[in-house]
Amino acid sequence: MSSPPRRARLTRLSRRRSAQPKVVALGGGMGLSASLAALRRITGDLTAVVTVADDGGSSGRLRDELGVLPPGDLRKALAALCGDDDWGQTWARVIQHRFQSKGELHEHAVGNLLIVALWEQLGDHVQALDLVGKLLGAHGRVLPMSAVPLELQALVKGHDPERAEAVDTVRGQANVALTRGEVQSVHLVPHDPPAVPDAVAAVLDADWVVLGPGSWFSSVIPHLLVPELLEALTETKARKVLSLNLAPQPGETEGFSPQRHLEVLGRHAPKLALDVVLADEAAVPDRDSLTDAAKRLGAAVELAPVAQAVGSPKHDPELLAAAYDRIFRMHGRIGPWR
Repeated sequence: MSSPPRRARLTRLSRRRSAQPKVVALGGGMGLSASLAALRRITGDLTAVVTVADDGGSSGRLRDELGVLPPGDLRKALAALCGDDDWGQTWARVIQHRFQSKGELHEHAVGNLLIVALWEQLGDHVQALDLVGKLLGAHGRVLPMSAVPLELQALVKGHDPERAEAVDTVRGQANVALTRGEVQSVHLVPHDPPAVPDAVAAVLDADWVVLGPGSWFSSVIPHLLVPELLEALTETKARKVLSLNLAPQPGETEGFSPQRHLEVLGRHAPKLALDVVLADEAAVPDRDSLTDAAKRLGAAVELAPVAQAVGSPKHDPELLAAAYDRIFRMHGRIGPWR
């Protein structure tokens, strides 16, 4: 008899647990969505803490017009937490739907409008997102990392091709993500934004914290630039996993090796220690260098096949779930779920 499908095995594995691990995932955009789509397969106690520095597209327009947090990455996280049943998949498609017109609604996402409408109705970011999650039947909770809109700024060498050695300040997440130069560092404006208290509490109460994958300078590192959130990440007893991207991103990390991703993260948060660095085995040409870079952050390296077999580099939710599940089992049992 053939073995049962991986999803069925993971589902039964989750049901056998007397309690589930409390997992907090930090990030933004499609990288966080990939992580959440995997994590919801292995735990029901899942919280996403999402960056709020987006200033492009529908989110940027709503932010400029209404002065609200950019809702786009929050919407993507909610969609990733929708179940695989008809209800979940229908609502995932609805909130991701973008209007196509010649008017003001062109390219606005339905979920962005829904989230902003509830913010205005309720006057509470967290309560509104919890309500959207309840409507969608989301397998987890979605929180913004800060309750104030943030601007991402980067020091970029060679942003101007005619001044290859000059270092300029590039403003805005959308511009940072597409810069042609070499990003030296990033910071937030305001420099010391307040963290959402529920996000800090979730990190402090977690069994595991997952950081990445995602746009390194515009989705992953920004969480480390919120002082209260960084303090919580430093003080929590949770074990921490850093999930690397499958390939460098054109623009902000073009030409980066896996180990260089760790080096720039360490420069932005030198006191932050990690436990595990997860990477796709096919995306690591120099395992010794990655191992050395991980050790400097206090982490072990776990290599696993987590990429989709065909197409552009994307994480496979079931393979990534299997990798996370193995890491949670093999790297310390700080919770009662095993």
